[in-house]
Amino acid sequence: MAHIQLKNVSKKFGGHTALRHLDLDIADGEFFVLLGETGAGKTTTLRIIAGLEKPTEGQVFIDGIDVADWGAAERDVALVLQQYSLYPRYTVRQNLEFPLKSRLRRVPDAEIAERVTRVAKTLRIEHLLERKTDKLSGGEMQRVSIGRAIVRKPRVFLMDEPLSALDAKLREALRTELKNIQMNLGQTFLFVTHDQIEAMSMGDKIGVLNRGQLVQTGTPGDIYANPKNTFVARAVGSPPMNLIDGKLVSGRAVMAPINVELPYSGAAAASTDGRALTFGIRPEDIVVEQGAPAEARVHDVENHGVEKILTLSVGNATLHATVPARTNLKIDETVSFSWNPDKVVLFDQKSGQNLRHAG
Repeated sequence: MAHIQLKNVSKKFGGHTALRHLDLDIADGEFFVLLGETGAGKTTTLRIIAGLEKPTEGQVFIDGIDVADWGAAERDVALVLQQYSLYPRYTVRQNLEFPLKSRLRRVPDAEIAERVTRVAKTLRIEHLLERKTDKLSGGEMQRVSIGRAIVRKPRVFLMDEPLSALDAKLREALRTELKNIQMNLGQTFLFVTHDQIEAMSMGDKIGVLNRGQLVQTGTPGDIYANPKNTFVARAVGSPPMNLIDGKLVSGRAVMAPINVELPYSGAAAASTDGRALTFGIRPEDIVVEQGAPAEARVHDVENHGVEKILTLSVGNATLHATVPARTNLKIDETVSFSWNPDKVVLFDQKSGQNLRHAG
């Protein structure tokens, strides 16, 4: 296991700055997910920890030791990539054995056999051990890639979007499997993804990256309920948080773009009266019911089985609301709605900063 720290890490590629003064702390035995869009700097961060890139400035520590001069092999990390790093003419067994036969960390034959058997059982690939990897499906190949990492017993697992090439059902199954493996091994995992569902369902902690800067770090629950700014509010949650410009007037949220007034009960009401704000409300905290004070037109209905996601047209804007699956609504139907005033998040309209994080 290992404790990972990045201190003031920046990385430039020519004129392009990929990372800017990044401070990152991954606890020993933690499943940490780095979430960000393409080009945010996720893979660069992972490669710097792995020793495949050197930071332009800043320090990388593993268990309190500065590893600036250590190569990738000395850092004892395992990489699992989106592209399967397997030898196609080898069997699954030979692929799993390969990292244990290197000159750097040669393992006795009896222990190799024991580790391969245990990993194959954990990943449910025992029946594939004698099959060549070029005869496997995508999901089977990714399981073998993960197995190659686990069998080595590295100090840190680094995973760069390992599930993104798989179909939705298999992604869901492997998300659960990977999280269970991490909990059973008690190892440190850094998992890089652009998929916020992966981040929310797998991470003990999430770090949200935007253009090379770490915007917010916290538990999935913290980040979901209390995003630091409107960027994080949009990045985390599916559908994302509804964001509506307006201002507070005498304890009511007045939202000009949708021509709606709704109650607000937060402590900030008096101090922010008249200030330009953005109101944030999660779709599950929009209440669709008869007699509610605001009206909308149903623009779209997505049936997700356990719930339906409504897209509501309100004035010049759209809002998302989640309702029980039994709710029977048709497109173009007029509905009444309100919100849970205790769940409203206030952002400064100009900076996008959550007022709870300000100061």
